[in-house]
Amino acid sequence: MITISRAEYEAMQAQLDAKNAELAEQNQKLAARTAELTEENQKMAAELAQALLKNRWLMEQLKLNKRKLFGSSSEQLDQLVMEQFAHLFNEAEAWDADSVEAAKKGEKKKPRKRRSGSIDDVIPKGTPVEVVEHPLPENERVCGTCGSELVEIGVEIHRSLQMEPARFWVREDRYPTYACKHCEEETGEANVVPTPMEPTVIPGSFASPSAIAHLAVQKYVMYSPLYRLEQEFDRQGLKLSRQTMSNWLLKATEDWLQPIYDVLHQRLCQEKVLHGDETTLQVLHEKGKSATSRSYMWLYRTSGDAEQPIVLYDYQPNRKAENAEKFLEGFSGWLHADGYQGYHRLPEQIRVVGCWAHARRKFDEALTAVGKEQQSASKPAEALCYFAKLFQMEQDFAALTAEERFTKRLEQEKPVLEALLAWANALKPQTAPKSALGKALHYLLEQWPYLVRYLEDGRLELSNNRAERSIKPFVMGRKNFLFCNTPGGAQSSAVLYSLIETAKETDLDPYRYLQWVLERAPKLAQAADETWAEKLIPSQAPAECKATV
Repeated sequence: MITISRAEYEAMQAQLDAKNAELAEQNQKLAARTAELTEENQKMAAELAQALLKNRWLMEQLKLNKRKLFGSSSEQLDQLVMEQFAHLFNEAEAWDADSVEAAKKGEKKKPRKRRSGSIDDVIPKGTPVEVVEHPLPENERVCGTCGSELVEIGVEIHRSLQMEPARFWVREDRYPTYACKHCEEETGEANVVPTPMEPTVIPGSFASPSAIAHLAVQKYVMYSPLYRLEQEFDRQGLKLSRQTMSNWLLKATEDWLQPIYDVLHQRLCQEKVLHGDETTLQVLHEKGKSATSRSYMWLYRTSGDAEQPIVLYDYQPNRKAENAEKFLEGFSGWLHADGYQGYHRLPEQIRVVGCWAHARRKFDEALTAVGKEQQSASKPAEALCYFAKLFQMEQDFAALTAEERFTKRLEQEKPVLEALLAWANALKPQTAPKSALGKALHYLLEQWPYLVRYLEDGRLELSNNRAERSIKPFVMGRKNFLFCNTPGGAQSSAVLYSLIETAKETDLDPYRYLQWVLERAPKLAQAADETWAEKLIPSQAPAECKATV
């Protein structure tokens, strides 16, 4: 038996307590380190999740950009995707059923029938025909066997289409001056009577209505910049500078076309349903702005129910809502527009109607971001089936009156809208906000009050595609001329585009209409006719201005 003294016991106990304290301190350090590692692990997990979300977003953007660069611009939903979600509506009209059945059977759709190669299918009626005879020389019209004269028994005809570059010539208008010789013999003073001269489109200039109309059509219909026209004319020996052509267009617009534009503006604001849109424009020399800053070309047009179509462009240096408010002063009714918030700040008498085509485009982009292999079972495809149903029903209702369409929409489209809203509200909490699908859902729910407003009146439309189609000619032209030099030139372009596009909507040939206007306007103005501009709007143009169909 080992015995220890109390002093030794206390010393051992002190050592044990010190060891326990050391172990406790080590445990505390270990716990603190464990907590640090846990926190670092949580941070790394969060960073990994963020990286995965960012990677997914980047992949979505890559797919979207690849589609914009190389893919089809059509937003039509894939047939197999439509078939996958056909149970949503239990009907087959939401897609081309014949194509699906043909695909199942391994059949191919019949190719489109090519247009005939006959010249009669190409030329309009009334095209002049130049006949060129090619007879045998008289010395060859002898029979090689008996020497008798050959007799014509038939003719083989070859028809070809002939063209020549734009012609130019000088027209001299001569105005004789007359005098009375009898008075001169008796009084020594002749009674001189000059022929009254007709007013010219630009006083002091050699410009003509046909020349100005041709330049306007080449630039604003065919999208050919003035510098290209200058080069083409130069090759034909015509030394007409782009500055001269620009001055002609500006002066003719200011004197004769702007008043007609103002009349159309007044009539536009008297309508009850309009469409609006805007796009960017670069103006080099604008006071207070750099040459690289953005300006805007706004567009306003009548809807499909209007008796007389009107398409007007309006140049503005910015995108502020006050521009639309000022242009639409006096207008009370519905305005179709996209989701730009500026339209939602317009006065209360203007009720903004949202565009379902814009909402659909968001889900179409989300479907592209998903990838081809997962599309048939994806949420964006499911959403697009709702859109397909709405657009199909609108197509079925197209021939109805406004009152009938209003009733049909409430009966058939409103339940689809309610189902789509419930689907979107249920899906949004489960979707990453920054993903393509999250952005599409956000746009849909944020714009919902404006999107369903088309149910208020049968004259309203499901989309704002009418405005987008009308603003496209300006976008196409901008790709060629790139920018405007001055604000005056930009507004002149707005007026010319307005009259040309309104003329096209009225089934007029832009060249014939502009030539008619520029020939008539100076004469009416000289006759002090205060309503001359009202007589020259596109709806008043004669039959000879109609486009050849």
